[in-house]
Amino acid sequence: MAFYNIASSINLTILATIIFFYTASNASTSVANVTSQSSSLQLEGKALLDSGWWKSCSNISSLHRKWPNINCDVIINSRSYCNWPGITCNIAGSVTEIYPPSDLFIGNKFRKLNFSCFPNLTLLDLRGHWIYEEIPPQLGDLTKLRVLDLSSNYIHGAIPPEIGNLSSLQNLDVGDNILNGLIPKELGQLKNLVTLDLSDNRLIGSIPLTLGLLTNLTQLYLQYNHFRGAIPPEIGNMSSLQNLDVGDNILSGLIPKELGQLKDLVTLNLSDNKLVGSFPPTLGLLANLAQLYMQYNQFDGAIPPEIGNMSSLQNLDVSNNFLIGPIPSTLGDLFHLKSLSLFRNSFNWFIPQELGQLKNLITIDLSDNMLVGSIPSSLSYLINLQKLTLSRNQINGSIPLGLGNLKNLVTLDLGDNNLSGPIPSSLGQLSNLTFLFLESNLLEGPIQGELCNLHALSVLYLANNTVSGTMPIEIGGLFSINELDLSQNKLEGPIPPHIGNLTMLYTLNLSHNLISGEIPYEAGFLQHLTLDLSYNKLTGTIPNFSASFNQINFSFNNFTGPIPCNLRRLFPIHSFVGNKGLYGDEINNVCFSPPASIGSANSNKWMHYSKIFLPITLFLAFLIPGSLFLYRRHKIKNSQTETKESRNGDIFSVWNYDGRIAFEDVIEATENFDIRYCIGTGGYGSVYKAQLPSGRVIALKKLHRMEAEEPSFDKCFKNEVKLLTEIRHKNIVKLHGFCLHRRSMFLIYEYIERGSLFCVLRNEEEAAELDWMKRVNIVKGMAYALSYLHHDCSTPIVHRDISSNNILLNSDWEGIVSDFGTARFLYPDSSNQTILAGTHGYIAPELAYTMVVNEKCDVYSFGVVALEIVMGKHPGELLSSLPSSPSDPHIMLKDVFDSRLLPPTNHVVAQSVILVVTLALACLRFNPKSRPTMQQVCREFLVHKPVPLPQLVQEIPLWHLMNQDICIVEQN
Repeated sequence: MAFYNIASSINLTILATIIFFYTASNASTSVANVTSQSSSLQLEGKALLDSGWWKSCSNISSLHRKWPNINCDVIINSRSYCNWPGITCNIAGSVTEIYPPSDLFIGNKFRKLNFSCFPNLTLLDLRGHWIYEEIPPQLGDLTKLRVLDLSSNYIHGAIPPEIGNLSSLQNLDVGDNILNGLIPKELGQLKNLVTLDLSDNRLIGSIPLTLGLLTNLTQLYLQYNHFRGAIPPEIGNMSSLQNLDVGDNILSGLIPKELGQLKDLVTLNLSDNKLVGSFPPTLGLLANLAQLYMQYNQFDGAIPPEIGNMSSLQNLDVSNNFLIGPIPSTLGDLFHLKSLSLFRNSFNWFIPQELGQLKNLITIDLSDNMLVGSIPSSLSYLINLQKLTLSRNQINGSIPLGLGNLKNLVTLDLGDNNLSGPIPSSLGQLSNLTFLFLESNLLEGPIQGELCNLHALSVLYLANNTVSGTMPIEIGGLFSINELDLSQNKLEGPIPPHIGNLTMLYTLNLSHNLISGEIPYEAGFLQHLTLDLSYNKLTGTIPNFSASFNQINFSFNNFTGPIPCNLRRLFPIHSFVGNKGLYGDEINNVCFSPPASIGSANSNKWMHYSKIFLPITLFLAFLIPGSLFLYRRHKIKNSQTETKESRNGDIFSVWNYDGRIAFEDVIEATENFDIRYCIGTGGYGSVYKAQLPSGRVIALKKLHRMEAEEPSFDKCFKNEVKLLTEIRHKNIVKLHGFCLHRRSMFLIYEYIERGSLFCVLRNEEEAAELDWMKRVNIVKGMAYALSYLHHDCSTPIVHRDISSNNILLNSDWEGIVSDFGTARFLYPDSSNQTILAGTHGYIAPELAYTMVVNEKCDVYSFGVVALEIVMGKHPGELLSSLPSSPSDPHIMLKDVFDSRLLPPTNHVVAQSVILVVTLALACLRFNPKSRPTMQQVCREFLVHKPVPLPQLVQEIPLWHLMNQDICIVEQN
């Protein structure tokens, strides 16, 4: 018993000891855990502060007024960062979500956030924060991350394969950036992924097969990249996929039949690729598909009847392919269809009557095919239809009367077919009709007055039919009409005066009809009109219109009397030819006001004398030039040199000008080139401003006598004449003529009011008036002109001397390229070697050692001038000190802004200026092959998409804009 008590006592002691040590151990572990957790939270808080995203610790009070003068350690220890905008923490104070507000500028601070400090982060949303760095591989440490959104930034570089470690990720969006490289195959490891958006980047290569492992994926967006190769059939394994978009790539091959396995698919976009083959019948298994876009590919064959099984389809676009055969009647089973686009294919059968069953249709476009037969009357049942386009087919028969029931119709285009019969008056019931195209058919009969009840009509084309009768007086009811083309018909009778009611009209073409009578006085009230009344039977005098017409053509009528002076000065002589009773001195380019009084007796007397003296006058007109010709021929034999100098006499040739101008007129207008008329000195002559007797103001570039005797200047002179007579562009100076006279040699141009860009930028007042959008438009004008020279001329032309001195500005501040003395054609069978030409500071660097001229030399010069326009001065040393990486000394966008202007604050203006700088820097790349073409530059101006901007646009680093691969991908 005693032994038992002793043993019990020992056991209790041991038990107490064990309990003591266990309790102490747990307490120690708990303390350690608390200490560890506290340390982890401190690392999170410090990482947020060090990132600089929320400015700095000393500036926190400016963001959060409730924390004035707070200490950084207090912020960390108190977990107060959990209350910062864009931060969410869990109960323990650990950061779980980071979604900074849109006005928080991140920019080049992206990498400053130590992502490895956030073990509990589930959401990282940085879309639209103007990030221009690469994706840090450290993001792969965020194993609990479910949402990663980096879209709408300027993130470049490749997608790091470490992203494949984010095993919890459900949403990955890096769309709308400038990412390049391949899609890492490691993305196939993200088994929980629901949305994957890689769209609108510059990714290349093929679509990896591993994406087929993402069986939970519902959204896959790969559009607007540069993917090549075939669509992998493994995509058919993505059983949950609802939206698949691979449009606007370079994909080729067939559509894999496995796509028919995607039973949940709602949207399928395969457009703008190079896919081939036929329409796979397995697509008919996609009963839930609502959107199918296959346009701009190379599909052939027929559309299979199985398409009628796609019962949910709302939009079908297979336009711009090579599809043939009939349009399947099973399309009539797609009762939910709203848009049907089959244009630009080779469908060659009847339009199926079954289309009339699609009561939800809003748009039908079957144009540019080979469809035959008549327009189905069943189309008149489509009461929701807004656009019906059947143009450029071989459709015959009459226009169905029932089309007048389509009350919602906005566009009706039946042009370029074989339609016959009258224009149905029922079309006058289409109160919403805005565009009506019936041109180039066999329509006949009069224009129904009911047609003029279409008060919403903006465009009416009835040209090239056999419409007859008179123009109805009700035509004045087309109050909204902008374009009215009734040409090439059999209209007769007078032009109704009610035409003057069409105050919105800017194109009126009544040519090639049988219209008679006088032009109504009321037509003079129409402003900014292009008016073509040629080839009719109009009589009387041409009214002395006070309106400002864009273009007129009164040729081949029966007009009499003088040509009004204001029209004669504005429009070329061919606008008036073919009117036997119309008179004016066409040789000396003089127009007359109407005579004060000419009686019938005087008129008869004039006709009597004209019959006597006209033959004598004509005889002398031929005799005198013949005598001069014989005399000159004799002189040639005596003195070859002297003849050579005076070969062109006192008259110089003229293009795009009203008649011919006498040499003496130029001498008189400039008072023999008096210095008072000199407005500048160019590379090989002086420039004068002159007003001719007609009132036209022109600019003349005259070679000095010493220069005229110098062969190189003479060559430049003739070179400019040769080039400018072969090109026409609104942003290229127009050459009106030239003179090769022994007393002087000069070129005559249109006068450009504001002078050279060089002078404007160096004039403080004018430079201040040259706001940002005007500068952007000047750059655009230069780009369009150079693109025309390089790509639109039959033989490409390089200017070789693009500089601010050779860019002129007109009254609308548009840029006009001038001075083509050193320009030359680029012949494909020539080495195009040349001597160095151009203006110092604008010459491409490769010309110094290759001496081979090509379009990229102009591209470099364009970049210099574009940057000069933004800076307000020549870039100078900046050209040799431009940064190429983030480690280079920072040159900010503000460093290249003209200090005489405030930085752009308007979002659209800022976007445009940034684009100009970006394009200029791309054009200044040292390697010519890496520069864009001028055609690509113009395309960027036309299709550039807006991007998110920081609050302070001028704080963008210049190196970021330099490293954008703008325009170059297609070229390489």
